[in-house]
Amino acid sequence: MSSPIVTRRGAQQAKIQTRAMLKSKSTLNSTASTATATATNAAIALSSNSSSSCASRKPSPALQEAKRRARNMLKAQSTDPVVDIFQNAMNAKNMQRGATALIYDDSMSEHRCLWDETHQERPERFTRTMERCRELKLVDRCLQLKSRLATKEEILKLHSMEHYERLEQTSGVQNDEALEELSSHYDAIFIHPSTFKLSLLASGSTIELVDQLLLGKAQNGMAIIRPPGHHAMKSEFNGYCYFNNVALAAQHAIDAYQLQRILIIDYDVHHGQGTQRFFYNDPRVLYFSIHRYEHGSFWPNLPESDFHAIGSGAGTGYNFNVPLNAKGMGNGDYLAIFQQLLVPVALEFQPELILVSAGYDAALGCPEGEMEVTPACYPHLLNPLLPLANARIAVILEGGYCVDSLSEGAALTLRALLGDPCPALVEPLLLPSPELRTALLNCIYVHRPYWRCLQLQQTYTPGELEQLQHGAMDATDGAQQLHCVQRIWLGGPIQTVPAVDQRYPTRGTSVQLSATVVASNTARLRLLRTETQLGVPAMRVCYAYDAQMLLHCNLHDVTHPEQPQRIRQIHQMHTDYQLVERMKPLQPRTATTDEVCLAHTRAHVNTVRRLAGRKPDELQQLGADYNSVYLHPSTFDCATLAAGAVLQAVDSVMRGETRSGICNVRPPGHHAESDHPHGFCIFNNVAIAAQYAIREYQLERILIVDWDVHHGNGTQHIFESNPKVLYISVHRYENGAFFPKGPDGNYDVCGKNAGCGFNVNIPWNKKGMGDVEYALAFQQLILPIAYEFNPQLVLVSAGFDAAIGDPLGGCKVTPEGYGLFTHWLSALAGGRIIVCLEGGYNVNSISYAMTMCTKTLLGDPVPISSTSASSSSSALGSQTVAFQSCVETLQLCVEQQRKHWKSLVFNSKLPQGSTLGEKNNNEDFLAVALEQLNITSQGDGDASVPAANIHDDGDGGGQQQISASGTKPKVKVKTQIKHASEQ
Repeated sequence: MSSPIVTRRGAQQAKIQTRAMLKSKSTLNSTASTATATATNAAIALSSNSSSSCASRKPSPALQEAKRRARNMLKAQSTDPVVDIFQNAMNAKNMQRGATALIYDDSMSEHRCLWDETHQERPERFTRTMERCRELKLVDRCLQLKSRLATKEEILKLHSMEHYERLEQTSGVQNDEALEELSSHYDAIFIHPSTFKLSLLASGSTIELVDQLLLGKAQNGMAIIRPPGHHAMKSEFNGYCYFNNVALAAQHAIDAYQLQRILIIDYDVHHGQGTQRFFYNDPRVLYFSIHRYEHGSFWPNLPESDFHAIGSGAGTGYNFNVPLNAKGMGNGDYLAIFQQLLVPVALEFQPELILVSAGYDAALGCPEGEMEVTPACYPHLLNPLLPLANARIAVILEGGYCVDSLSEGAALTLRALLGDPCPALVEPLLLPSPELRTALLNCIYVHRPYWRCLQLQQTYTPGELEQLQHGAMDATDGAQQLHCVQRIWLGGPIQTVPAVDQRYPTRGTSVQLSATVVASNTARLRLLRTETQLGVPAMRVCYAYDAQMLLHCNLHDVTHPEQPQRIRQIHQMHTDYQLVERMKPLQPRTATTDEVCLAHTRAHVNTVRRLAGRKPDELQQLGADYNSVYLHPSTFDCATLAAGAVLQAVDSVMRGETRSGICNVRPPGHHAESDHPHGFCIFNNVAIAAQYAIREYQLERILIVDWDVHHGNGTQHIFESNPKVLYISVHRYENGAFFPKGPDGNYDVCGKNAGCGFNVNIPWNKKGMGDVEYALAFQQLILPIAYEFNPQLVLVSAGFDAAIGDPLGGCKVTPEGYGLFTHWLSALAGGRIIVCLEGGYNVNSISYAMTMCTKTLLGDPVPISSTSASSSSSALGSQTVAFQSCVETLQLCVEQQRKHWKSLVFNSKLPQGSTLGEKNNNEDFLAVALEQLNITSQGDGDASVPAANIHDDGDGGGQQQISASGTKPKVKVKTQIKHASEQ
């Protein structure tokens, strides 16, 4: 009976046996041919693993059935419309990096508090930010847009006429007492004679920026403006905000351009309740807010700012609040939010436009937020979003009241928009805090019914919780594994209607940190600024390729999948896409014996060296002694040239000549063991390069990411005891039955001795994995571990046999998917990344895939895969076998790797009843039995409050009620400043 396992020799025989069939269909176009290769993959999978003499045997019934299916697919293709699976990559041919727009107006420095010179919402927030941007020479690199006033009609799209006219009446008023009196009726507001004009200017400039992005005049952009806007509500000024700049721009995009999917990300430390209210019922706008909350005791003290407020009506599931219930959260916390929640949801949502409410009051040193996000972290938050929405991202300045951290954070954000690599984080990455873990799991729980990507956590039943409570389960392990959803309200009494004579303080409201704290923050910021490396090479990418590597070929089988055409076609496409001329070509050189011996035994090197001059029959016999290897008289020269080309790229990147590298080389390397060739591989190019970088540049932390569809057994074995190299492989495994077979590629193989924990395997046990599954692996596992490891260099074993259309892989990763993964990895190591070709046997697939990786490193926008959109944002009830198997694999991997990587703390089980296809009732889910959810309210009120805008009768103990979205806030507990000053 034929083996059901994919093997290289079996693949060869299947190709021989189906050659006549394929030849008869040669009139089909190239797209149909690619689809044919995919269809005949079933034949490959069912072919025998016997020797070449078996080719003459009668095909097995299973193979005949596979061939019959392939013929049927060919017949269908002759009548059905052809859809080119590479259309997105083809469309990207002429897509080059566009301009980064910048809009601001110097008159915005006029807005100030006339009666309190110490007020923190002061002109220096604007002027110092612009000074830092000019100091880094960023302004001149931008497309500078002319600011403009918003029209009255534009403002009235969201705000009431009364609201507009109330502010208009203050324009030019020189009566300070009258302005202060009016300001006192609003929470955290001051009004200046210029406030009306500058508020129109801030809103109009934001709309203008969005216009330019949607008209294609710029790729992305930033609005450095004030006053801010995200607290402004329909009819109320609030929290330094008058008109809601971002909300108005989003509504403009909907009305003028008919956009259906807009993502608003608000990482200001205060919840943007104004923006939330405008779109709470609108599924066209996904609002995602990360803010300090402290169970309602932090301004703006609203129950609607908690995790349970997920939208209503058609907008249910489109409102995300991540409430931070402790001070001092930093880089590790914010990165975890993006990796575990925001980016997966954004990918599934597939936005057409991204608006960032960029407040920098969570930055280190800000007296308002008292958080510790360092300025250099903000580019890392922005980086994973840059490829989305056709690269249309507008960053709009909101808060931030430590001018040192604000100006640096905003400038580095603009630098990231301009395409500069993310600066390496100077300080060690602190791990996610327990409070963040709780908040994030709560958010995942309530949103699981609405998002396919939020299915990684397993669930538990009330019975399991009861066992824990009664001691039938180990308490320590159970507490870790069973997450209890919990809401606590510490915000004080909730007023139904504000008092008529309600007044807010207008003087002395700025938070004053102690001199010791200020000095400490200032010194730390100064050190971070000094040690953060911002200089980057002008040349983005170096390119390694030499036609001599074409000589290595199979003399006995011209159809062998590892053929010279692989790199020739890649090079040709790079030429056609005009990429070669934009890169620095590397002069070819061969790796020396000593260099090859960094990863291989001298005996192995000498064995390969002696192949020169051997006769073809001898070479065939020698190759048969190895697993899936063919040999050629030029094999040694080609293999040492491939290894040497990668070393040239390491030198170019590490010497600062280029930022990154592309190595279009063969033969591949990741299967090659230290003492013998294996799986088409002679010498392990990437392993040699890693050892070389350690020796020549004294590196201590090198990350190797191997996304070839086959497990890189050679690389793993070479480094399994070496803690200086973190090896992460995502591959098809099929429970050990997929090449190279055996248990070494399983999730529980984590390294040995000193290298224990530095080997991460992500083994797929089903075929069909695509962009969605790979993206989840990156966000849930690869990137958290990589950030914790903090590499100094990233090497990618870039096999493209998991690409759609590959005859061996059986997976569905698109070329643009590979571009996305490359972009994500480029945020590490200060952008020092080298992408090295491994496998991939559909020359169209690998050519497009490598081309998308190169375009990504060159800064060009790459389309987001339509495959991920269609498979993840459609009906939530449909879960493919591949997706289910992906979730199972990632669960096992996280459980295994959390023993070694402390950033993986989000694997707890969630209460049953909030899973895909089993939708929760947003109106009553918090009324589930306390025994199951342990919901508490540290006050007298009922914690089971489902709505966005919540108020009660005044004492916190009455019946809480729901008010309509867009009304004035009913919570008047403490002012923003008063609360912060009491902490």
